[in-house]
Parts: sequence; C-alpha cells; structure tokens
Amino acid sequence: MQHKKHIPVRTLPNEFGNGIALAKVSPESFWEDEETMQAHRHDYHFFVFQKSGVTLMEIDFEQYHTDKPTILYQSPNQVHRALKVEQIEMYMLIINEENISADYRSILQGISPLKPLEIDLEELDIIEKSYNLCIDLFERTTDKLYFSLLKDSCNALIALLLSLYLKYSEPVDLLSRFERINKAFFLLLEQDFQKQKRPAAYAAKLNISVSYLNECVKNTTGFAVSHHIQQRVVLEAKRLLYHADKSVKEIAFELGYEDYPYFSRLFTKICGMSAKAFRSKNRD
Repeated sequence: MQHKKHIPVRTLPNEFGNGIALAKVSPESFWEDEETMQAHRHDYHFFVFQKSGVTLMEIDFEQYHTDKPTILYQSPNQVHRALKVEQIEMYMLIINEENISADYRSILQGISPLKPLEIDLEELDIIEKSYNLCIDLFERTTDKLYFSLLKDSCNALIALLLSLYLKYSEPVDLLSRFERINKAFFLLLEQDFQKQKRPAAYAAKLNISVSYLNECVKNTTGFAVSHHIQQRVVLEAKRLLYHADKSVKEIAFELGYEDYPYFSRLFTKICGMSAKAFRSKNRD
C-alpha cells in the first residue's frame, strides 16, 4: 500500500458544482476507479445501496463482508477502502453537507458511525425505485427547477435510508436522561476531540457538572468521559499512523498535544504498544 503525508480526501469533481452526484455502479466501472482501493476520506456524505454481488470493505480498521442487499452510510471523516468486489450491482448518492436537510443532518450525527445494514427483501423495491428516480432527475439538467427537484428527491431518499437505520435503533424519546446526555456528549466529542481533552470542557458545553456528566456516560457505556476522549484521539492517531506518512510528533501536534512525550505515553497506554510499533506492525 502506498502511503502519503496526509490521508487522501476525495472531493466532488468540478462538473458536479451543485454538490450532488448519483450513479449506478457496475463491476467494470468500479474497477476503473483505482482510488477506491486506496485508503481515503470523503469531503461529502456517501449513501450506498448494494443490490447484489459481494464486497469486502475496510472502514476504520474494521472489515465488513457484504453479500446480501445492504445499505451503507459513510460520514466525511471515516477512512475506508475496498478490499474485494465481485459482480456488484450498486447505487451511490454523493451529497455535500449543505444540501442535506438540517433535520436529517442532526439524525445522522446522532446515530453515526453506522455499520452496513442488511435490508429485508420487501424493502428492496422501494429503495431501488427511489435511487432510480433520483438518477433520472439527476440527468434532467434542462428542467426549469432542476436543482430543486434533485435536492428534494435526494433528501427524500436520505429520509428513507435513515428510516431503515432508525427502525433498528432505540427511539430518542425512549432514551433515559442518562442516555440523552451520553448521546449529546459523543456528538460534542466528534466535533471537539482535537481541541478539547478535559471532561470539564464538555460538561460546561452541556451545562452540567463534570461529576454528573461522568455519571451519565459511565452509567450508559461502562466507562468514564476521559476514557472516551482518549479512545477517540487514539482512533484518529491510528488512522494517521496507518494511512499517512506524518511523523509521530507531527501527529501528536495535529491532535492537539504540544507535549509529545505525553502523547506517546498515552498511545502506549491505550494500545499496549508505542505509536512507532503500531505503524511498523500494521504496515508489514
């Protein structure tokens, strides 16, 4: 595998200036895009419907084998690559942040990261029809209300996919207060982990005491707030160590640690090996 100074970030080509693109993907067209086999991030939201075929994906060091009708959402920050693709029939929606309804963005933030979700056969038809409608509208570039039609139809598709994910999630209105605060903490953590390392900073943003935040998070997850902050930082460090060629010191600084030895000790404590050992072991 080739490694670069930074984890590659794929952006929408200039011809998709509206920030939306759709496609039906065949095995041949998939393999034409060699970059899919290299670890990368997106600067957009990625919604996939795999109707048939076999794929093996790696997403943040976890591998997912899919050989049944499946939907998958990937957020902009996740690092992923394709390891195997066989005889796929797949639909893709690529959409920028600003084109997603605020309500749907909020739901995505609340339930991400999401694993591939196998769908029931009775739901396959409506999903495929929804994708095909969006693709048809995507190609009707001369319509007077082209972008409105496209954006609204894509948001309807996103709502459909979200509804399937939520079908297997506990409704927010059934969550306890502890669980709601825990969810709010993880939303903040995803936004601020590079800058904020102290539990007190998160408690202040939630207008609660540090002890109560710890009580809520530990009651829900079994671990204290500081544990989750460290785990999130180390996940990002692993991404950079494996997929990029920055030095450990550069990675420490990027993640908000000016005290490089402290970061090194933290990584070793969490992973059971040094950052350099992790890089060496996983690149062999």
